[in-house]
Amino acid sequence: MSQIAQTLRSLVSISQFSKGQAAQVFDRLRTEKQLIVLKNNAPAAVLLSPEEYERMTEMEENYRLLLLAQERLAKGGLERAVSQEQMMERLGVTQDEIDAAEDVELE
Repeated sequence: MSQIAQTLRSLVSISQFSKGQAAQVFDRLRTEKQLIVLKNNAPAAVLLSPEEYERMTEMEENYRLLLLAQERLAKGGLERAVSQEQMMERLGVTQDEIDAAEDVELE
C-alpha cells in the first residue's frame, strides 16, 4: 500500500469522539500503528498503539545512546575502548547467559 493511501486510511475525525465512537477508534489501534485525529480538517493529534509507542521510545533511546557514543569517541574514547567479547571475558559472562537473561527496565 502506498504511503499516501496508508495515511488517508489512518485519518480519524474528532467528531467521532463526540458521537460516542471512541471505542471503535481505539479498537482500530489493535491493527493499525497510528491514527491521525483531524479537527476542522487539519491534523490535531496522533494516536499510537502501545506497541508503536514502545517501538518509538526505544528508537529514541537508541538514538540518544548513539549520540553519546559518538561524542565519547570524538573525545578520544577509542583508546580506552574494548570489544564486547573482551568485556564479556572480563566480566565472566557468556553469550548464552545473556541470551537467557530477562529484559530489565532501568529507571
